[in-house]
Amino acid sequence: MQWLNERIVYFLNNIGVYRTMIEISDIVEILIIALVLYYILVWMKNTRAWALLKGLIVICVFLLLAYFSHMSTILWIARNVLSFAVIALIVVIQPELRRALEELGNKNILTSVIPFDTSRREEEFSEKTINEITRACVEMGKARTGALIVIEQQETLRDYERTGIAVDGIVTNQLLINIFEHNTPLHDGAVIVRGNRIVSATCYLPLSDNLGLSKELGTRHRAGVGISEVTDSLTVIVSEETGRISVAYEGELDRNLNADQLKRRMQQILNGMQQEENEGEKRIWKGRSRLKK
Repeated sequence: MQWLNERIVYFLNNIGVYRTMIEISDIVEILIIALVLYYILVWMKNTRAWALLKGLIVICVFLLLAYFSHMSTILWIARNVLSFAVIALIVVIQPELRRALEELGNKNILTSVIPFDTSRREEEFSEKTINEITRACVEMGKARTGALIVIEQQETLRDYERTGIAVDGIVTNQLLINIFEHNTPLHDGAVIVRGNRIVSATCYLPLSDNLGLSKELGTRHRAGVGISEVTDSLTVIVSEETGRISVAYEGELDRNLNADQLKRRMQQILNGMQQEENEGEKRIWKGRSRLKK
């Protein structure tokens, strides 16, 4: 903190020494830095690093309060822990950093930065897909066929998608039933749905450590709750033992749902997420239109 104060005072005292003329290179440099920062924020928004960033902001605010309150012991601990914290931070977000570098090498930077992607409209979860999943779950429940269907929302599931086998097929009840049929190559594991397509099957999911879950629940239900704890995805589970249908969302498990309840629950969650996204885009467009005026 003392070093930072000295640098600020030095800059303010010598501000007249620096040139005041803005050149083309300065404008280009500012644009490049802004673009890089914007790209980093967009990338973090779709990963677990976003929650980590919010936690770091809380810690920084706390340290500022400790500095102005002259809490020397807390500041001493923070200074000694800082070097280890940077290394720990890199280790924690290492999967996201690796994926970001892969995307940087495989994709066009401009298309990944622009948030208004028109192709996303075509991939939105439709009412037909809800009906197909509902019909498939009801049929599998009658036949006591276990199923685990994960529906992606805002947070990407590409890390879990890579653990399975690529499918890339339109969601239909026949395809879902065929995937989860006993003794078929793809029946074990989870299916990941993005928009109106099944993108991957036999995917591995993290198991929940929630001690509040019923002991009678097996690995399939714990995996469904586990993925809902670490992402904003919606998971539909069909029990192989009882044939009952459950929905996991935000770490909570709704059990023993019938066809109408399952359909209503998916509509409530998925349509609510799409409405929030549309409202956010409208606010941004309104802000831009005001600036134009």
